[in-house]
Amino acid sequence: MNSLPNGSTQTRLIRVGRFAIKHELGRGSIGVVYLAHDPIIDRDVAIKTFRSKLSLVEKKQHEQHFINEARAAGRLAHANIVTIYEASSEGDATYIAMEYLQGRELNKMLDGGHLFSASEVASISWKIADALDHAHKNGVVHRDIKPANIFLSRDLQPKVVDFGIARAPNRVADQLNKSEEPYTLFHDNILGTPNYMSPEQAMGLTVDARTDIYSLGAVMYEMLTGRKPFQASDTEKLLHQIAFKAPAEPHKVEISVPLALSKIVMKAMSKKADKRYQNAQDMALDIKRFVARTRRENGRKAKLEDIETNVESLPLQQSRLFWPICGGLVALVVIAYTFWQG
Repeated sequence: MNSLPNGSTQTRLIRVGRFAIKHELGRGSIGVVYLAHDPIIDRDVAIKTFRSKLSLVEKKQHEQHFINEARAAGRLAHANIVTIYEASSEGDATYIAMEYLQGRELNKMLDGGHLFSASEVASISWKIADALDHAHKNGVVHRDIKPANIFLSRDLQPKVVDFGIARAPNRVADQLNKSEEPYTLFHDNILGTPNYMSPEQAMGLTVDARTDIYSLGAVMYEMLTGRKPFQASDTEKLLHQIAFKAPAEPHKVEISVPLALSKIVMKAMSKKADKRYQNAQDMALDIKRFVARTRRENGRKAKLEDIETNVESLPLQQSRLFWPICGGLVALVVIAYTFWQG
């Protein structure tokens, strides 16, 4: 027991399972995340557990959420997906032990006014798309891709987290009556952050892997423009916009956004799933092509700048001779090529 300044006491969690608790990392409305140490593997881990004041009904519901997260993410092995080490219940405590990540959630960076360059957005997004492709090929649809569920390390390497409402083989929720599924979606998603939901989610329709593609497009939109695709005074209006209204194209909202990247976002956010990228791999490939093309163009600019800098550093007489000599060499190459072809 730890004494508080006002003389009251508070129970300090010391151990969960075999994990020794170091200190609290953060807490939300239903759970607390701790930094802990695994004495067997000798590594630090993050422990996610329930807050103590939940009712029995709330505990049961969120226990299902925890187990689903462990089963969905636990079957995946990808550099850009958080690693789940263990999930268990001990007494009345249910917990997940996962990879300890150092950095910040994307939503906190955006809320703090962090501005991402187009190249940073592309580099982060293609890795997330690649992670989603891995998940989808293993039968897991995340269904809740949003900035709060994307963690960025200090060098901007992304990790997809929180697979609590994911659709996965052998999911515990699949044992429920199908009529209960819309409630699960409504409770976990619409009452949370609806801004990144796909149109089919907003309308309560069946979703597949393409819902994650839409949501990633919405996340990219905000990273590029500094604003969400849709904004409304209440949830009902927002859901109507998501379902039926097309957002302004990113390059028209923010002129610095490259047209090619804007087109990728708009394709991912097509209202009709059939008009989106049909798999996350195709989206990742398009973003990677943009990254490669941008790097080539930047490389050519850098070389040209180096040449201009070197010419400017030459003595005046030599710099005056430089370009005529280059022109003469080009002419000789053209003559030689013509002769050879003849």
